Amino acid sequence: MRAQRPNSREKILAAAADVARESGPGSLSLDAVANRAGVSKGGLLYNFPTKAKLMQGLVEGYLRDFEQALESANSNDKGKNPLAVYIRLSAEDCEEKQPSASWIFSAIAEDPDFMMPIKTFKRQLFERLKGVAPDLKSLLVCYLAIEGLRSMNLFDSDVLSKDERDLLVSSLLDIAK
Repeated sequence: MRAQRPNSREKILAAAADVARESGPGSLSLDAVANRAGVSKGGLLYNFPTKAKLMQGLVEGYLRDFEQALESANSNDKGKNPLAVYIRLSAEDCEEKQPSASWIFSAIAEDPDFMMPIKTFKRQLFERLKGVAPDLKSLLVCYLAIEGLRSMNLFDSDVLSKDERDLLVSSLLDIAK
């Protein structure tokens, strides 16, 4: 069986995320993305007529990928503790050297309406976790602490040492039991 080749749209989105991670979200240019993806600028513009549409695709893809990773991790955990799965998955995401979502800055700068799908996603996730968390107080502490880690990662302003982050995550996992 032959492996499925990624389509142009997927190659362009992967290239855009790579360019944003490597060069910084402010340096994201359509020319750099087309070059990295190995497509012509016309091919890029066919799939994403504007930089804003490219950014929208990145935001939607990031949310979809996180949702799929969360579902997969929950499935592997057999649904025993979705809050703990969310904590572990988010903490792992925040440990990456380069913030996985750094390009979101570009999307928001390009069009502030890109925050809407992020807000909707986070609200739906919170509501879903609310239905399975041991209690609302535990959920609030865990959810807001993880979102704080995400924000520090996104803003490149992490003030915690690795040991402090590890202690935080293990404390949150204890709370999530």
